[in-house]
Amino acid sequence: MPKSVSEPRPMELVWPARPYLASYVSALNRGWARDESRPESGAEDRAAIEADATRFLASLVDREAKGDPITLPDGTKVPRLPGYKCWLWDGEFCGSIDLRWQPGTIALPVYCLGHIGYNVVPWKRRKGYATRALQAMLMLAAGEGLSRIEITTGPDNHASQKVIVANGGMLAESFLTLPSQGSLTKYRYYIYL
Repeated sequence: MPKSVSEPRPMELVWPARPYLASYVSALNRGWARDESRPESGAEDRAAIEADATRFLASLVDREAKGDPITLPDGTKVPRLPGYKCWLWDGEFCGSIDLRWQPGTIALPVYCLGHIGYNVVPWKRRKGYATRALQAMLMLAAGEGLSRIEITTGPDNHASQKVIVANGGMLAESFLTLPSQGSLTKYRYYIYL
């Protein structure tokens, strides 16, 4: 009798919700953080979930920018933009991708390093998940009325550059982030929707 081989589940984007929360916490416990520039964001998320999981989940979808201001790496607080996060899911948490925008324009404030950011957990990388997640998020961005999105990445982040280019990204410029963001060299890509 032939052995049954279970097919892996395809990766999909899901809205942050209770059924996925235990797997999200598991990723945090393994050292993953949603914001690689702020490793403490993992501990902050765990504390927020322990304090009020319902409120934490609700904070991840904020189309009206009602949430608290955003804290930049130097501690400066800036206004929150409308936006939301989706989670990558293949039967377990694989990472997150977020979209933010300013209503009525494709422009972003100088402190915002792109419309879309994503982060795949290390143990799920090199499976094409980031490429597929960005493709799905581009459709959501078009649904929000955006005709072009910006994505930034570091010059040494070749994996992210490949993801962006695979989704039609064109390198627009190299620039320095604000001093409040560490004065880092970044590449800005445009993707037309």
